[in-house]
Amino acid sequence: MDLDAYFAENPQMADAGIPAVPEGFRSGFIALVGRPNAGKSTLMNALVGQKVAITSATPQTTRRNVQGVLTLPACQMVFVDTPGLHKPHDLLGEHLNGSAEAALKDVDVVAMLVDSTKPVGRGDAWVAEHVAASPAKKMLVLSKHDLATADQTAAQFEAARGLAPWDAVVSLSAKTGYNANAFLEEAEMLLPEGPLWYPKGMVSDLGTEMMIAESVREKVLRRFRDEVPHSVGVKVDALEEAPRLLRAEATVYVERESQKAMLIGAKGASIKRIGTEARKDMERAFGIKCYLGLKVKVKKNWRKDESEIQRLGYTE
Repeated sequence: MDLDAYFAENPQMADAGIPAVPEGFRSGFIALVGRPNAGKSTLMNALVGQKVAITSATPQTTRRNVQGVLTLPACQMVFVDTPGLHKPHDLLGEHLNGSAEAALKDVDVVAMLVDSTKPVGRGDAWVAEHVAASPAKKMLVLSKHDLATADQTAAQFEAARGLAPWDAVVSLSAKTGYNANAFLEEAEMLLPEGPLWYPKGMVSDLGTEMMIAESVREKVLRRFRDEVPHSVGVKVDALEEAPRLLRAEATVYVERESQKAMLIGAKGASIKRIGTEARKDMERAFGIKCYLGLKVKVKKNWRKDESEIQRLGYTE
């Protein structure tokens, strides 16, 4: 009996704190790990079926572990999108690595993404050392299949298969959906039997304030790819939720006056564009009319300041 049929026959179970599920139901947590820009956030969004994590071409776009929930008839998968493991250059980078490494200890399956278009190198081997030490089941995922030739994919498999004791290997494309179902089938087989961890309709653990802050940061990263990406932090200062309108005020923090001038733009054109794009995301996500006010402030060297990192929500 699948989940829908079970709840139809046992309606009281659907409303329980952690409702009982049919015999044989599988569930668990799957960490998506890899080097920066391996495609982790894009894959999670594709598997969940809607945008949960922000994406950009900028390395280290993900700054916290974000959960995306996929509930299928016979299983529930909770994907944990982690910051890309890298050699840190500041305190923020150390926190990002710590978040990713912590996820490896608390999940049922670790899926390591390796970019099919780039040769496996020391960075991948360094990530794989952390994966190999995890007690979880292990999947090797060759990502960006749509951008790689058959020879590239074969070479990546040969180079990566010895990095860790893999329980499953999948080559896929999050962009086209190629082999996404194969990934889900392999992941389901590796999950233990378990409960429904989240309500059936839930797709993310992100709260409203964090969703807004991340949406704004994504627009900054995409608009200013090379100039300011790692220096940007966003904090929602005020939030007012009403049945038909959500009002938010947020501050974009940078580390230098020159970055502030760039983000604001001539006559405020750049920050206005960022706000408009983020507001549209908010309205799609929340299904109501939204207002978003933005300002830009300089907070010198905030990435090296523990209190500022915590205040901006980039610690677990």
